[in-house]
Amino acid sequence: MTGDAPAGIPGPRTLRPLVGVLAAMAVSLTGTRVSGIALPWFVLVTTGSATQTGLVAFCEMAPYVVVKALTGPLVDRVGPRTVSWTTDLVSGAAVAVVPLLHVLDLLSFPLLLALVAVVGAARGPGDLCKEVMVPEAAERARVPLERAAGFAGVVERLASTLGPAVGGVLVALLGPLAGLVVNAVCFGLGSAVIALTLPRGAGRAADGASDEGGGQEAGYWRRFGEGFAFLRREPMLRVIVGMLGITNLLDAAISGVLIPVWAKESGAGPAAIGLMSGTMGAAAVVGSLIAAALAHRLSRRAVFFAGFALAGAPRFVVLALDAPLWGILPVFAVSGFGAGFLNPVLAAVLFERVPRPMLGRAQALGDALAWAGIPLGGLVAGAAVSLAGLTPVLLAFGAAYFLTTHLAGLRPEWRAMDRARRAVAPEPGVSTGISPGGPD
Repeated sequence: MTGDAPAGIPGPRTLRPLVGVLAAMAVSLTGTRVSGIALPWFVLVTTGSATQTGLVAFCEMAPYVVVKALTGPLVDRVGPRTVSWTTDLVSGAAVAVVPLLHVLDLLSFPLLLALVAVVGAARGPGDLCKEVMVPEAAERARVPLERAAGFAGVVERLASTLGPAVGGVLVALLGPLAGLVVNAVCFGLGSAVIALTLPRGAGRAADGASDEGGGQEAGYWRRFGEGFAFLRREPMLRVIVGMLGITNLLDAAISGVLIPVWAKESGAGPAAIGLMSGTMGAAAVVGSLIAAALAHRLSRRAVFFAGFALAGAPRFVVLALDAPLWGILPVFAVSGFGAGFLNPVLAAVLFERVPRPMLGRAQALGDALAWAGIPLGGLVAGAAVSLAGLTPVLLAFGAAYFLTTHLAGLRPEWRAMDRARRAVAPEPGVSTGISPGGPD
């Protein structure tokens, strides 16, 4: 990318939109990570059930995935800025109701499930919009796309460091409800940052690619179908989505159920959960910083699979071995370092291969399919631990992670990952080979 104004992005160079998007990501993701410690611990100590803990995770993540998938055409039409700040407000309000009702002794378990479902349904579009706004913000700032994606990865990893650490301390000192209050405040801050720092219409896609029928504005379902049609024609993106669907399920299982159950059974407590997640997040920040600086010079394919080799199975194995905390933390640090390289590579490939006018739809559908296993992760892990015990489940899930990431790397579609940086997305109005169609 040169210092000249990019096509379709008027005006002088400005860092404000990019800083605003990254700041909104930082506060909302930090609050979510705090809640990721507080909410499972709240359910565990109030119910004592790993199965119910997994059910709560399912009720948050299932609406997250479904609504995120369906929101893509709306984001492309209305614009991500408006959708982002409004959905963050809804998420914050729903989270704030949980501690309030609990203090008033009005919080039943079915009502808790309903509230976390609202949080998930609103958080999915909010997260999507912040991701979709990165490419335009990078162009306005005249920042290379891979570097901007790397910055977004650094922010995510910082949130994964600070959020669990803060969450662990808050839960240990003040109880899990304090963590939920912090999450609600963070959603409110994220909403304000987006509303105040991004220009109106930021990230709103041009409609030319969808208006092939003589100027008529494309309807919702036609836009939705175009997103599926595009993914069908992208073999590399399909393979990426398939692999991530499995690894995300396993990641959700270990973070949402297996680590909390290990902390409870071992007596390590919530502070240990925060320390482990914080250690992994801090190392991931280092990996993301290196990726932001050097990713455009490295082989994406090699970096991607090396990162997964470090980030995946070792965490499950070290917990299954019942190692002491001082032995667990270095393994989580190495896993975090490897994980730090993953999202910058994935984001850069996606932003390069997807035409800007349908970025919201393609990202929404791709994310939803890749995240489809996350709601099941907690359910499967909770039921498996209840039936077989913690150690066998950790070993089985670790083996599944290893096989998924290593066998997937043998497929020929991955060769296109390094060629992707040479692909140029069509300008708005240029045919992409996409024909209207419905979902698969």
